[in-house]
Amino acid sequence: MSMAQDADVEITDARPRKKIRSSTQRKRATSPIHHPRAPQLFAPFRALGLITNHIPFYLQTRSYKDATDGPRIHILTCLGRSWALWEGGKMGLLFVGPEVPDPISCLVMDGDAVWAASGIHVIKYLRGKEVSRISNPLRTPLAFVVLFGAQLLALTEDGGRMLIWAISTNEPALSANLQFDIGFTATSILHPATYLNKVLVASNEGDMQLWNIRTQTCIHKFSHSQLCTLPSQPNMSTSPSSITALTQSPAIDVVGVGFLSGEISIYDVRADERLMRMYMDNGAIKALSFRSDGHPILASASSSGHIALWDLNSGGRLLHLIRGAHDGAVSALEWVPGQPVLISSGEDNSVKQWLYESPTAVPRLLKFRSGHHAPPHLIRFYGEDGKQLLSASADRTLRCISVVRDSRSYEMSQGSLARKATTLSKSLASLKFPPITSMSSSSTRSKDWDDVLTAHADEMCVRSWTVLNKRLGKHTFSSAESSKRKAPSGVVKCVCVTACGNFGLAGSSAGEIHMWNLQSGLKRKSFKVGPCPRAVIDRLESSSMAKPKASERAITGLASDALNRVVIASTSDGAVNFFNFHTCTLDQTMVLPASAISMILQQDSGLLAAVCDDMIIRIIDIETHRVVRELSCGVRGRILDVAFSSDSRWIVATSLDSVIRTFDIPTGQLINAFRTPSVATSIAFSPANDFLATAHVDSVGIFLWANRSQYSEVAFHVISEDDIAEVALPLMQGSEEDEALEALESLGVEDTPTDVFSTPSQLDGDLVTLTLLPRARWQTLLNLEVIQHRNKPKEPPKKPEHAPFFLPTLPGVEHRFAIEEKKQEKQDKETRRLDKNAAKSPSILHKLLAELEKNGGSGDVLFDYIKSLSPAAIDVELRSLVSLDGLLQFLRAIKRRLQSHLDFEAVQTLQNVVLRMHADMIIENEELRAELEELLNVQKKEGGRVLDLLASSLGTLGFVRDTR
Repeated sequence: MSMAQDADVEITDARPRKKIRSSTQRKRATSPIHHPRAPQLFAPFRALGLITNHIPFYLQTRSYKDATDGPRIHILTCLGRSWALWEGGKMGLLFVGPEVPDPISCLVMDGDAVWAASGIHVIKYLRGKEVSRISNPLRTPLAFVVLFGAQLLALTEDGGRMLIWAISTNEPALSANLQFDIGFTATSILHPATYLNKVLVASNEGDMQLWNIRTQTCIHKFSHSQLCTLPSQPNMSTSPSSITALTQSPAIDVVGVGFLSGEISIYDVRADERLMRMYMDNGAIKALSFRSDGHPILASASSSGHIALWDLNSGGRLLHLIRGAHDGAVSALEWVPGQPVLISSGEDNSVKQWLYESPTAVPRLLKFRSGHHAPPHLIRFYGEDGKQLLSASADRTLRCISVVRDSRSYEMSQGSLARKATTLSKSLASLKFPPITSMSSSSTRSKDWDDVLTAHADEMCVRSWTVLNKRLGKHTFSSAESSKRKAPSGVVKCVCVTACGNFGLAGSSAGEIHMWNLQSGLKRKSFKVGPCPRAVIDRLESSSMAKPKASERAITGLASDALNRVVIASTSDGAVNFFNFHTCTLDQTMVLPASAISMILQQDSGLLAAVCDDMIIRIIDIETHRVVRELSCGVRGRILDVAFSSDSRWIVATSLDSVIRTFDIPTGQLINAFRTPSVATSIAFSPANDFLATAHVDSVGIFLWANRSQYSEVAFHVISEDDIAEVALPLMQGSEEDEALEALESLGVEDTPTDVFSTPSQLDGDLVTLTLLPRARWQTLLNLEVIQHRNKPKEPPKKPEHAPFFLPTLPGVEHRFAIEEKKQEKQDKETRRLDKNAAKSPSILHKLLAELEKNGGSGDVLFDYIKSLSPAAIDVELRSLVSLDGLLQFLRAIKRRLQSHLDFEAVQTLQNVVLRMHADMIIENEELRAELEELLNVQKKEGGRVLDLLASSLGTLGFVRDTR
C-alpha cells in the first residue's frame, strides 16, 4: 500500500447536513414559556480530594479512662463553605458539615459541638447537624471567634468591634459590644492562662491590648515598639508590622507573638518586656506553637511553607528548618499535648503530622492527608471497574484518586525529590516534572509492567508510570532520539496506550508518531502524516490562510482500535489520518470542515469523536471512515473535553460557557444540559456507567455526579438552550455507609413523566388481540389429559421403611438381617361432612361468573383470573362447572369475549376444552343447546373474518415477494 494520495482523500464538506433552524421567533410566540428545570440525568453526589484551605484548623484532644494508646485526636478543617472533622489516629473522615451560603472564616470546638463563623452568623453543629445560630446585630461579617468558658467572643471583619455572647443557655444572648479605638484593627484574640476574665487582642498595626470582658475595659496597651524591632518592609523603616500569630506558652504570663516581617517575640505580659527574639527569612510568620511535653521548643511557620524549630533554653537557637514542608503558606501549627507530634496544615490542601523522636534528630513525616493544591485540568478513569481516577494538575503532580474511599488516594511518586532538593538547595516544587498535557492508560498488563503514559508541557519525552507500585515507571521515551539531526523535533502533544497494554504511542507537534514497547522500552515503529492534503490546502486558501508545512502539522489526537489494526491521528489542520498498525502505511485521510482540537475513541463501538474549533463534535465511524453525527455545542464557548458513556449511547461535552451537555448519539439530540458555577476543564465517564467526574477551574477537588438512569426510570426530552438550569457543585460527603445511602435516596426523579408510552390493552376494536401469554400455555391445556396419562407413574411411590434400633440377624454363614414385614395401616375413612362442606362452597370462577352475569361487561376480571392460573388449575376449575347455571354463564362469557375481539386464542382453547368435558350435558339440555347455537354463529362470523384477513395479508405478501 502506498502513502496517502489526493485520490484517497475523502472530503466531508459536500455531504448533506441537516439545516439548523435559524428562526424561532414564530414558535416562541405561540408556544408556552418553559422555565429552566433541574437536570434529570445527573445528580450531585460528592466531592473528592478536599482536605483543607487557608483557614487554620482546630485541634481537640480527648483522654479516656484506661486508654493505652494515648489521647484521641480530632482535627477540624475548613473546606470553604463547609467543614470536615478528621480522626488523628488514621486520618479518617468522621463528619462533614452542611454547606453554608457564605465562606467560613473561623472554626472552634467545644466538646462535641462545632462552632463555625460564616458571614454575619456563628453556627453551632452537633454531629454534623445545625442546632443553633447566633447573628451579628450590626449585620457585619465576623472574622474571628473564640470560646471563653460560657461565653463566645467574636471580632468583626473590619476589626473595630468585639462582640460577646452568653452561650450557657439554650438561647444565646448578646452581653457586650466593645468598640476599639481608631487606629486599632483587631485581628485575633488570646486568653492568657490563669488570667480571669481577661483576653489579649492583637491588631493589624502591631499593637496589643489586654481587656477585661466582665468590666468591658482596656487594662493595658502593649505598643508596637516594645513588641517588635523590625519593620514590615525594608524600604519602609517607620511602617509598623502586623501581628499575624499569637499563642500561649507553657509558662504563665509568657506568650509568643509573630509578625508580618518574619520576627518572633517571646513576651512577658505581666512584666511588659520582651524575653527573646527570633527571625525567619522568606515570608511572614503564619503560626506559632509551643511544645508541651517538657522540652522548651517553639515551632514557627512562614508564608513560604517552611517550618522552623527554636531551642528556647539556648536563647532561641535554630534547631531544625524543614524547607518546603508545605507547597504554599502554612496556615496553622499545633503540638499534640504531651506528645512529640506536630500537626501542620497549609494552603496546599494538606494536613501533616511530624514526629520528633529526639531534639537533635531531624523530624520525619509521620502521616498526612493531601490533595491537589492547584485545580486539576485533566482527569481520566483508570481500569474497568470505575473505582480509580487519574488526575493531573498545574501543581506538577499526578494523583490516583479512589472513588470509593478518600483514604486510598495517593500521589504518584516522582522519585526522591526531597533528598535532591536538600542536596541542591532548591525548592521541592522546582524539581517536579512540568504539568501533564496528555495522559493515557490501560490496566490489561498492569501487574507486569508500566501501564500509564504522560506527556508534559514543552517536553520532547514521554514518561511511563505504574499504578501498582504508585510511582514513576522504568522508561522515559524520547521522540528526539529517533528523528533526523537536521529535522526539527517537536514537543509531544498527545499519547496513547493500546488496549492490550503492550505498546505506547506519542504524537509530536512536528507531525511524527512513534511507538514503543512498554515492557522493554524499545522503539518499534514510526508513523508520518506526510504533506498537507489538497483538500486542506483549498480550504485554507479560501479562508486566506497560509499553507502549513509538513513539519507544522501538529498531532492533536491519537488513538488505536481494540484489535491493534488501525492507528488514528488527528492533525491541527483538520485531517484525520488512518494508519495500518502493522505496516505503518497511511490508508486513508479524512478532511474535516474545521481544525481538530482533540480526539477520543470509544474502542468497543468504534466511534471516534473529533472536537473541532467551530464548536461542533463530529462522530466518525472508523470502519466506514464517514462522519455519522454532527453535534453542535452552541456558539458561546469553545469545547474543552468530551467523554463517551461505556455503552456508546451518550457523549458528554464541557465548554467554556460552563455548560455540561449530554447528547444521545443514535438520535443526535441534546437530552441533558446543566450549567455549573465555574467552568469544567475536564470530564470523565465511569466505565461502570454510574458516575460522571468533573474538574473545575476554581476548585482543587474532583466532583462526582451520579447517573440517575442507573437507579430509576428517566424520561429523556429534547431540550433547548433555554432549558439549561444552573446546578451547585456536589458537597464533600463522609465515608459512612448510612451517609452514602442517604445520598442515593435523592437520585430518584421527583416528578413522574407524563408522556411515558404504555401499550394499551387493545389498539383498535376491529383488530383481533391475543393474550400475550406463551403459546405452550394453551397447548398444554388442550392436551392435558394426554400429558397426565404419559407422566403417570407405573406404581405409587413407597415410603422407605425405618430400620429398628437393634437389627436382628438370621442364623447362617452370611450376615443377614431379619426384617419383619409391617402390616399396612388402614387408611382412615374420609367423613362425609367434609365432602358436603366442600361441595357447598363455590369456587372463585363461580363467583366471577355470577358477578359478570349480574353486572354485565366484557369480563376483564374473569379472564385476567383465568390467565393467571396454570393449565392444571384451569382444568380443575372447568371440571367444577357441573351445574346448568354455571355452564350457561360460562358459555355467555365466552360469547361476549369473542365479540370483543380480545384473548382470541384463549377463547378458542377454553371453548374446545369445555365442549369436550360437558358435551353430554349441553346436548341433553335445551337451554344450553340454544346458547351453544348462538356461540356457533358468533364463532363462524369471527372465524370467517379472521380467515379473510389472513388470506388478504398472504396475497399482499405474495405479490410483494413476486415483484422482487
